[in-house]
Amino acid sequence: MATTKIDRAQVADTALRLLNELGLDGLTLRAIAKELDVKAPALYWHFKNKQDLVDEMATVMYRRMTADGVPGADSGSWQEGVRAFNRALRAMLLSYRDGAKVYGGARFTGTDHAESMEVYLGVMLEAGFAFRDAVRAAMTTYHYTMGFVEEEQGTDPRPGERGPGIDVAERAELLAAYPLAAAAGAEMFEGFDERFEEGLGVVVAGIEAVYSSRG
Repeated sequence: MATTKIDRAQVADTALRLLNELGLDGLTLRAIAKELDVKAPALYWHFKNKQDLVDEMATVMYRRMTADGVPGADSGSWQEGVRAFNRALRAMLLSYRDGAKVYGGARFTGTDHAESMEVYLGVMLEAGFAFRDAVRAAMTTYHYTMGFVEEEQGTDPRPGERGPGIDVAERAELLAAYPLAAAAGAEMFEGFDERFEEGLGVVVAGIEAVYSSRG
């Protein structure tokens, strides 16, 4: 009987495809093995557990995002560079169901991510930022984007796909005794693209106000 040969890349690619169908909670090594037409123990030659696989999935996600270069590297200003990179990060996360859950907290299996960090910090230092402030600015924008997308995917698992239990009109009716909280629903659960851009602008302006003068 012929044995199907697999490698780490095949497993990670299959896992990312199944992620869009099953979500992170439903993604099991058994499901991946079935898709690859192998027995589940075969996967343990490549990944010791699910978290080990998730780390590789996040690494592949990053590599795909930067396949054509570091987003924002040639934007002309640090402000536009920060915006471009975080737009690309959000777009990448949204292209996978539970993308933020997979990516957040994962440990990259290679050193690829160091390239974008090197580019970003170099741009910030050239712009006059102190090293400490440049690093903190990078983490502030990263945390903003990750947190935004995780909340966004909690409402819309995939772009245009509203999750269960989120109905702005029903929420407003339920909170009728609290008119301000009721009215806030339209701002909280709609217009994600516009809100992301506005919030990112606020973060960039804050970095400029707090850090740039201290370099």
